[in-house]
Amino acid sequence: MGGAGEGDGQTEPLLEKLSNSSSSEIDKRTGTAWTATAHIITAVIGSGVLSLAWSVAQLGWVGGPAAMVLFAGVTLVQSSLLADCYIFHDPDNGVVRNRSYVDAVRFYLGEKSQWFCGFFLNINFFGSGVVYTLTSATSMRAIQKANCYHREGHDAPCSVSGDGYYMLMFGLAQVVLSQIPGFHDMAWLSVLSAAMSFTYSLIGFGLGVAKVITNGVIKGGIGGIAMVSATQKVWRVSQAIGDIAFAYPFASVLLEIEDTLRSPPPESETMRTASRASIAVTTFFYLCCGCFGYAAFGDATPGNLLTGFGFYEPYWLIDFANLCVAVHLLGGYQVYSQPVFAAVERRMGGAGAGVVEVAVPAAVAWPSRWRRGCRVNVYRLCFRTAYVAATTALAVWFPYFNQVVGLLGAFTFWPLSIHFPVEMYLVQKKVAPWTPRWLAVRAFSAACLATGAFASVGSAVGVFSSKTS
Repeated sequence: MGGAGEGDGQTEPLLEKLSNSSSSEIDKRTGTAWTATAHIITAVIGSGVLSLAWSVAQLGWVGGPAAMVLFAGVTLVQSSLLADCYIFHDPDNGVVRNRSYVDAVRFYLGEKSQWFCGFFLNINFFGSGVVYTLTSATSMRAIQKANCYHREGHDAPCSVSGDGYYMLMFGLAQVVLSQIPGFHDMAWLSVLSAAMSFTYSLIGFGLGVAKVITNGVIKGGIGGIAMVSATQKVWRVSQAIGDIAFAYPFASVLLEIEDTLRSPPPESETMRTASRASIAVTTFFYLCCGCFGYAAFGDATPGNLLTGFGFYEPYWLIDFANLCVAVHLLGGYQVYSQPVFAAVERRMGGAGAGVVEVAVPAAVAWPSRWRRGCRVNVYRLCFRTAYVAATTALAVWFPYFNQVVGLLGAFTFWPLSIHFPVEMYLVQKKVAPWTPRWLAVRAFSAACLATGAFASVGSAVGVFSSKTS
């Protein structure tokens, strides 16, 4: 085994659990580099792309673009390390597939690491669902405000309400979408969501270009916003680096996406191709929106180009862009919820467990094919509906949860996106200690730890400031 699963007494049961899937499961793996790219873009490009102009404003014309390119490289390295952990070729038991992040951590690092990883991973997934629910309401509220500003003028108060209503509508839509069996069946939703993310990113980019042309000058400076105290500058830089760092990684869903891929070619090869393509596309949009947003507004750059109303007109285009954000969030929610659904349902006994036949009354004039009854997975229906209800309720009751999750994301960046992929890679490749490769990988991990710690402090200060303001 070369160290995989050593010392935890779980090797044989684990191999039995994780080895080659049944033929029906293999048949489901029909994904390609295109579908994987769509899944990744849906997971990575969120409405946060519209907030990156604020990050560039804190870092300036040199630091902002450099940070985006740097973290694109970090994400490319960690995704490549993790992609190789999907399959382990064991000489005694054949091919072992790690179908989820938690499965891989348990297989390579043992059960204690699995519990540690699973705790933070599931909190991260659940928190993402709450934040997506909150963000959808913010985008819909921005549509109302844009229409109000158009009617009443840009200086009108235009205070709007109804966040809870929008959150409930989003939750109802997720109850329906959550019945999608798994990643294998949601390629269409990821493609739609990716198209929406392209659309609103392009609109934000286009509005920034138009604003620069109208201004006739490129605003901003080499060192970013300077009209703040030295302490404020440090915290803002810290928060900006954190925002950029946390905008890229998709390690928490990478192996679930890789498990949808057909072979040949090897799944890891296809996954690396999809990762490179998606990271290149993501970086392009991040640079366009971030840099042109800063060029348009300079020190007055808003926190979000669409909902922060750096732009007011054309109002119909602002409305359409925010609607695209809401539609994209429908798919993004599922990308971060499906791993939770799959893990729980595997513990329940697999996809076939809990399936019941619902008889159709003979007196009802249904079409003949429906009279035979329909199959309903009760576990899936009940658990997934309850999960969506929980995320929606927390969003309605605690509308500032996204700030807390931002802090949580800062704390979980290094362990989930760097530490576990690095440790699994070292075990899987049997890298000997103190060799050049071992030192390089350890240095990469240490540098990311220092960056994550610095960003965590900035995020904590940001949460405290938002609570006291």
